[in-house]
Amino acid sequence: MKVRIAVLYGGMSAEHEVSVVSARSVLAAIDRDKYDVLPIAITKSGEWLLPDKAPNELKAAEGSLPEVGGGQAVVLRDGGQLLASRAHQEAPVDVVFVLLHGPGGEDGTVQGLLETLGVPYVGAGVAASALGMDKSLQKPVFANAGIPVTPWVAITEAEFDRDPQAAVRRARDAIGLPAFTKPANLGSSVGVSKCRTVEELQRGIESAFSHDHAILVEQAIDGRELECAVLGNDEPDASIVGEVVPAHEFYDYEAKYLVEGSKLVIPAQIPDEISEQIRRYAVQAFKAIGCAGMARVDFFLQGSSILLNEINTIPGFTPISMYPKLWEASGIPYAKLIDRLIELALERHPVRPR
Repeated sequence: MKVRIAVLYGGMSAEHEVSVVSARSVLAAIDRDKYDVLPIAITKSGEWLLPDKAPNELKAAEGSLPEVGGGQAVVLRDGGQLLASRAHQEAPVDVVFVLLHGPGGEDGTVQGLLETLGVPYVGAGVAASALGMDKSLQKPVFANAGIPVTPWVAITEAEFDRDPQAAVRRARDAIGLPAFTKPANLGSSVGVSKCRTVEELQRGIESAFSHDHAILVEQAIDGRELECAVLGNDEPDASIVGEVVPAHEFYDYEAKYLVEGSKLVIPAQIPDEISEQIRRYAVQAFKAIGCAGMARVDFFLQGSSILLNEINTIPGFTPISMYPKLWEASGIPYAKLIDRLIELALERHPVRPR
């Protein structure tokens, strides 16, 4: 009997479209002779659907990415049973491949639901997902684990509302300028601004708060952007190290997904000792938050100094995403990477009898 895989994508976050493109790639590469695949889409309004159109059939206007369309509503039942409300056909699921990026999918909420249902799923558990999503929480964990991190200040919306000027001064005095402002709980560089003046810093903070109730102000590092992929559960492995050379001044949403010109250099042209240290830090960060399955860990290299920027527990799986490209260059092709992630999910959550 084939293993039935539900590929869960879309979602309510600002990274909805990126998730759709990730799902498009996974659904195209997954071995249909080995798996019975059930796409499940979540709309921007939060409906769970058996979609009318596959991700590769969705259209998007020029300069944008596709989003989930219509379909049949899905009801979840204990044990991972899914009922298409208009089709009246039950379809028990063995494993859920979660490809949701951002809040409501990468932050432990969907993982908690699947735990309650007793359904195995690919990737980090509830606590690791929450830490991996919230940059204001993961930074102290990494620092306490002895990993050098990008200098940062966290600001809550309540603090900013109480005295905006005082919050801006605190960030400026602690971090200096230029600085980056970013939501604590988003990825794909959504809501990120580079700020060179106090006025830009205040605008950047306000922009980040339009996406989240907590934000970070981080020191702008004049260095190279390096990334390392991690794969495994209790004894994870690290890939070779890659470098991002962005088309824009920094690797923002547009440079990642909408324009050409950004380059991924694999392997990164760096000394072997620095590469090995980055790989060690990547595994150390993975273990520090109790991660499982997969993660991409991002670093800055400033001279010979390595600084951890952040961890991503559901990294992008688009055709241009670094995570699958790093593993392909490390000897694990895309389809085999999907197999391995499913194996790791079943290793952590043995399937209940149907």
